[in-house]
Amino acid sequence: MVWLVLTCVIGAIFISSTLSGLQKGIKYLSSVNAYIFYFLVAVLIIIGPISYISNLSVTSLGYWLDNFFLWAFDTKESGGEALVTWWTMYDWSIWIAYAPLMGLFLAQISYGRTLREFLLINWVLPSIFGILWFALWGGMAIKWQIDGALDLVQVVKDSGAVSGLWGFLQNMPSSGFFVPVVILTLIISFSTAADSMSSTIAAICTKNISATEDSPKKLKLIWGLLISAIAYIMVAFGGGAQGVDGIKYLAAAGGFSVLFLFMLVIIASVRVFLLKLNTKESAVAEEREAIHEN
Repeated sequence: MVWLVLTCVIGAIFISSTLSGLQKGIKYLSSVNAYIFYFLVAVLIIIGPISYISNLSVTSLGYWLDNFFLWAFDTKESGGEALVTWWTMYDWSIWIAYAPLMGLFLAQISYGRTLREFLLINWVLPSIFGILWFALWGGMAIKWQIDGALDLVQVVKDSGAVSGLWGFLQNMPSSGFFVPVVILTLIISFSTAADSMSSTIAAICTKNISATEDSPKKLKLIWGLLISAIAYIMVAFGGGAQGVDGIKYLAAAGGFSVLFLFMLVIIASVRVFLLKLNTKESAVAEEREAIHEN
């Protein structure tokens, strides 16, 4: 029943958002979500051990760069089994399954922008913010663990990884305020992801639509309801102590199937590149021949 209520609430939010169009609902939700993230970052900077976080972040970044190629190519033979099987493979399946629709959505909202603007807004700035975000939350959690202020390791062992977030928030000053704020942020985050996906799928199902046009509302409604129903079924009946194993299985299946689509995309890209190269060489040869004849 809890999953059903959550699904109905989030479904109502993101379906209403996607029906209102890119320039209204989705834009508004994304803006609200971004400002809440900025607020949380500012709070953590103020209340957190910023000196420790800064030192740990610089050291961690150097450690990551030093081991980048080992971790990238280790197939568990060098002791990286946990990283490969628990983190890398799961993330791979999630993002492979998610990438095609997200790529189409980013292309749609970036229509009319320059390549430099696209890379800055969708790659550089989010990466910088991500480093700051993980540094603040992770550094503060590690500091509490070392000082004995909060045993997050035991919380995760006893109740799972998701419980670590609530244990962290409850240890913060004014936790009664931050817990509902983070819950609201999670709901909005899920909603912005779902409304962008339903809009993109609806656009794929629409003939002769331009990048600046919205797809029909009935298609958005159909796909929004389908996304909600599939999410509820997989979470409620997919198993797992945290109720998310079903979503993981679905993501793995989606990532595996999309892998073949990626192969076709790569083949098509190489083919287009070679065709353009051959066309260019032919054009140059014809031009030289014409000059020689003249």
